Amino acid sequence: MIKYLAVLLFFIAGTQLAFAQQDSIAQQKKDSVLEVKLDKQLIKVQQLSAERLADSLKKAELQGQMLALSADDHLKRSALTKELNLLRDRDSIKRVQQKHQVDSLRLFVTGFPVHPFLDTLFEIFTRQGSFLPKERADVIGGRIHHLNDDYNFSVDSLKLVAAEQSTDLYYKGKLVLSVSEQDALWAGTTQQALAARYKTAIGKSVIAYQKETSWETLLKESLLALLVIVVGGLLIYAVNRLFKWVHAKTAREKSWYSSGIKIRNFQLLDAARQLSVLYSVINVIKWLTIILVIYLALPVLFGIFPFTKDISHTLIGYILSPLKNIALAIWAYVPNLITIIVIVIVFRYVLKFFHFIKSEIEAGRLTVPGFYPDWANPTYQILRVLILAFMLIIIFPYLPGSDSGVFKGVSVFVGVLFTFGSAGALGNIVAGLVLTYMRAFKIGDRVKIGEVTGDVIGKSLLVTRIRTIQNEIISIPNSTVMGNHTVNYSSDVAENGLILYTTVTIGYDAPWKQVHQLLIDAALCTDMVEKVPAPYVLQTSLDDYYVSYRINAYTKEPNKQARIYSMLHANIQDKFNEAGVEIMSPHYKALRDGNATTIPTDYLSKDYQAPAFNTEERKKK
Repeated sequence: MIKYLAVLLFFIAGTQLAFAQQDSIAQQKKDSVLEVKLDKQLIKVQQLSAERLADSLKKAELQGQMLALSADDHLKRSALTKELNLLRDRDSIKRVQQKHQVDSLRLFVTGFPVHPFLDTLFEIFTRQGSFLPKERADVIGGRIHHLNDDYNFSVDSLKLVAAEQSTDLYYKGKLVLSVSEQDALWAGTTQQALAARYKTAIGKSVIAYQKETSWETLLKESLLALLVIVVGGLLIYAVNRLFKWVHAKTAREKSWYSSGIKIRNFQLLDAARQLSVLYSVINVIKWLTIILVIYLALPVLFGIFPFTKDISHTLIGYILSPLKNIALAIWAYVPNLITIIVIVIVFRYVLKFFHFIKSEIEAGRLTVPGFYPDWANPTYQILRVLILAFMLIIIFPYLPGSDSGVFKGVSVFVGVLFTFGSAGALGNIVAGLVLTYMRAFKIGDRVKIGEVTGDVIGKSLLVTRIRTIQNEIISIPNSTVMGNHTVNYSSDVAENGLILYTTVTIGYDAPWKQVHQLLIDAALCTDMVEKVPAPYVLQTSLDDYYVSYRINAYTKEPNKQARIYSMLHANIQDKFNEAGVEIMSPHYKALRDGNATTIPTDYLSKDYQAPAFNTEERKKK
């Protein structure tokens, strides 16, 4: 079963990895298509701007021609007026088209921020002349930053000048920035309104930065920073004092550690080691608290000065950003979590249903033709693994990070590890399933597997456990069981019984009918031997010096064969001794001239005498 899970996990991971590669390729194609589409739209916006610029130049040329006409040239004036109207109409149409294109691009295109000091004032979306949008943003930010060098800066010194194709912002004769018609389109306003907005934002930013960096402000901020350092030092001193008290309290309260830590009978930590561990934990908590105090004080300290606020924001971000990301990730994962919970609940009740069916079949309350009760549990286990595997396949896409390459790589590695690590168990698992449905034996049967004889006390997918008559527990791998012949002494006992047999060799001088009756009488006197069917004797061979007699007797106690055989052998000796029939090899009997019989004296008559030696006298020639 472990092997099946490993192969399934390997298959899932490989499938997910293939899907991920396909998704990655599809996403790259999608991104490339989107980039091409955006480039085409940007080129179209630039073409419309170039066409509008050409139309505006043409319009200026026509207006100049009209001014040069005399008052009597009505025909020429009318033609020029008509052409100017066409240019105005075409310009308005192109403006609407350009605005529509910009509105569709604004959802995808991000501008380059202009941040001369700390905060972003505005963003640049379009190029101007040979300057790309990013270059424009950097140049404008640098020019605004240089305005701070003028300690007599005044907002009134910022002037807006209308140029031919743009509105320019000057400070004391120096160009700060130029606002074009395209900038206004991206901002969703007019050229003049956008230039006025930029002027106000720049003036406020420069004045605010100069105020923050004045010597009065810096002095106040320095004093405040000193106060923060003092408070931080006092807090660290208080933390040290607190943990010194805790350390001393721990040393005095011996009841906290006098007994040590035990896990059942295992002494995990004695009193001395437990005290050392407590000291280590206290020191770790102390230093963590000190580091936390210092870390919280640093953002406050850096946030006081305007030129170190970025460091303060970065330090705070190191804590807040992960917490925010974790919170957002948890919130975003809630729908998937609910889906997983619903899937788990549904499959849980499906498993309960199959468990109920399994219990009913095992108890005999539900019968299925051709399906034996001892098949119920292994079949349920197989179905359980398949159902859980199917549930895992369904849940896998909803797991956090399931679409990441690292997650898929780990899944593939685990699948490969289980696949090769459990290769030896596969044969035992398959053999266990085959043995289960073959019904070769069941729990409690007396069996002989290879050279091992005993009672089956356990079956699993991997091994079969047997208790021998010496009370030894032997675990046999199922693959070994399948590779050997199995003798089941218990499978047919209820209907036909088990035949126990043993062979006795008796000389030809003993009447065979008497031997038959003696063997049958011995079997009938044996406990746990059935009277019906009656025992019977077979003469298995006629040898040179003796006849082999095999007594066969029925029993319904196959698990007690050793005891039955022992009693049967004892009864055979008793019956033969009572009848005066020796169970003795004729070889020995022929050589024992003059010796007493081997029958015990309890079975001999009182006037019994050992035979005399036979002598023979030979005459000499």
